[in-house]
Amino acid sequence: MPTSRGLDLVLYGATGFVGKLTAEYLARSAPEGTRIGLGGRSEAKLATVRDGLGARAKDWPLLVADSQDPGALRAMAERATVVATTVGPYRTYGMPLVEVCAKTGTHYADLTGEPLFMREAIDRFDAAARESGARIVHTCGFDSIPSDLGVLLLHEAAGELADTTLVVRRAKGGLSGGTIASAKGTVDEVKANRSLMKVLNDPYALSPDRTAEPDLGHEGDLRGAEHSDALKTWFGPFVMAGVNTRVVRRSNALLGHAYGRTFRYREVMAFGDGVTGRLRALAVAGATGGALVGLAVPPTRFVLDRLLPDPGEGPSDDMIRNGFYDIEVHATTPAGEQWVCHVRAKGDPGYGATAVLLGESALCLALDGDRLPDRAGVLTPATAMGSVLADRLRAAGQTFEVERALA
Repeated sequence: MPTSRGLDLVLYGATGFVGKLTAEYLARSAPEGTRIGLGGRSEAKLATVRDGLGARAKDWPLLVADSQDPGALRAMAERATVVATTVGPYRTYGMPLVEVCAKTGTHYADLTGEPLFMREAIDRFDAAARESGARIVHTCGFDSIPSDLGVLLLHEAAGELADTTLVVRRAKGGLSGGTIASAKGTVDEVKANRSLMKVLNDPYALSPDRTAEPDLGHEGDLRGAEHSDALKTWFGPFVMAGVNTRVVRRSNALLGHAYGRTFRYREVMAFGDGVTGRLRALAVAGATGGALVGLAVPPTRFVLDRLLPDPGEGPSDDMIRNGFYDIEVHATTPAGEQWVCHVRAKGDPGYGATAVLLGESALCLALDGDRLPDRAGVLTPATAMGSVLADRLRAAGQTFEVERALA
């Protein structure tokens, strides 16, 4: 594992939209004396970012490395305990950095929401990371820390879990250019190779051993509208369910199926009760499906490419500050007990809040090594950092609160 390196962490992609927000967060919130570097392709642009961070960052070193230059990436990784990267789409630009971190024993954190990228990283570099002691941790943003830590904390409080549902009660935020670029890339790959749909549709796509997973019947993501009598609301699809549910199931498998062999997990959005709630749920279901189809059809793709934000673009400063999310993770134990984990944060989910999530993940990997689980390889936030990260996020003002639900 990394010891006695010159830097605690390097933020790679510091000149991008989310990268700048994360750099600003680290400049405000990293403990005094934390050794931080900024990485990217352009030294001039990195210097401009550093100049805007204030006195605490004035001596942060600048590390120049192109995402497709293994030698420069290796030199950067060998200087740091952890590299946190915002450079995506990761399927296009991210694999060389995963490789050098896995082989040099450098911990790694990213913001990917790309199951195909994660599956390839597992297959190619899990063994190397376990041998070197590196923790390679994907999805250290809004996808998938609220999901992954929420379920882990429920397990730690309640024991084995059965039916578990994450419900996005309220959220406010802008469209992410990076997430849209990842979706476009995935659509294009699937069009070129239809067999990849089997991976994307598999609820256990990220399992370390697919043959060892339980057969619980259909576990597909919600596509339409469904009423919850218990919560008195209509459910509709949650756009990140196809990523988060796979990450949570991987955590369960890496933990030896500690959540239980009958653990069933899904994610939805709540739209309220009555006719209005149902119509809103159906509208989101239609829009979600329509957007994916639109990205696959050339005429509508042409239009969407001009309307949707590009990578590096993001919402206004007002939206970044005033966005938020309010999530409940509801779980039933095999004995019938009801539990709920409340997960809340201020800031646009994909930007303001994610900068905190990635920043604290990087600090956790860099500074809390003696408190983290004794585990290496291609991991998840829950299995790499677990409750140590939850404590950090609580201290940063986010909510992770577990309680026994009333019958």
